[in-house]
Amino acid sequence: MADIGAQIAHDSDETDSAFGDDSASETTSLKSAVYNYKYRNGRRYHAYKEGSYWGPNDETSADQLDIVHHICLLLLDGELFLAPITKQPMHVLDLGTGTGIWAIDFADRYPSAEVLGTDLSPTQPSMVPPNVRFEIDDFTEPWLYKKDHFDFIHIRSLFGCVADWPAFYKECYDHLQPGGYIEQLEFSVVPKSDDGTVTPGSIYDRWGKLSLELGDRFGKSLRTADEQRAGIEAAGFINVVEHRWKLPVGGWPADKRFKELGQYNRINWEQGIEGWSLYLLTTIMGWTKQEVEVYLAHMRTALRTRGIHAYQEVSLVYGQKPPRPRKDDDE
Repeated sequence: MADIGAQIAHDSDETDSAFGDDSASETTSLKSAVYNYKYRNGRRYHAYKEGSYWGPNDETSADQLDIVHHICLLLLDGELFLAPITKQPMHVLDLGTGTGIWAIDFADRYPSAEVLGTDLSPTQPSMVPPNVRFEIDDFTEPWLYKKDHFDFIHIRSLFGCVADWPAFYKECYDHLQPGGYIEQLEFSVVPKSDDGTVTPGSIYDRWGKLSLELGDRFGKSLRTADEQRAGIEAAGFINVVEHRWKLPVGGWPADKRFKELGQYNRINWEQGIEGWSLYLLTTIMGWTKQEVEVYLAHMRTALRTRGIHAYQEVSLVYGQKPPRPRKDDDE
């Protein structure tokens, strides 16, 4: 894959001088496709590949994504990943980088690495470590990177972003170095409980079922947390390991660590639910914004009800591209 700026430069180099004016016009057009954001129902969305992703890219969304990053740090005991990658990674790819916070943290911790973060929206900061850069790109299209290039490919929260997961995982496989790792962390969108407090027909129950239906109608599954391990294994990765957690929604757990996680996650849900559902409910289901607001009001009431012991499952899966056989292994 290549970023828009690099692709523009590449196209310009190969353009005959007779088309100079057209080339300049094309460059302007492509930049406009990236920066002319779209606004719907009071929220801002990406313009590049408009409609291919359901989430807003405004400040409210950015704040919520940074909360998710903090939750992941707590969940992983301060680690950015769990895969047993090399101690001095050289080439790292962060797909769907969002605000770029994971890529920046990784670059700070691993100065040996060149870290590349890609996203549909140019919402990352300009002041970043010298070993990180960001590109506007659509990772669901054929990749233009060198094969066998990256040491580590990091993926987080791509539920509802990919229509063809086998093709996506094949790109990851092909562009990892032999011995390199892929790691993906995904959140289930279905609230559950172990004590029956998420009851059939409740707003939480309705949220889970409706969310899965929306993903199916949109053509991009929201079941990724339950499907990613099989997809990574089917792509040919070996030494596949999965970690799963029950992430509380709210501060109801007695355990101090999970109480803190739940408190942050409740804030995450309260800030995130509009962005998670507004685009899909209005475009796929035909709801009005007012109908969405009523629906979300019921959700916010449930989020603040301590007697509901809801949680969502989190899955982290990593796998390794088979290393090259050693010479003595072939003999």
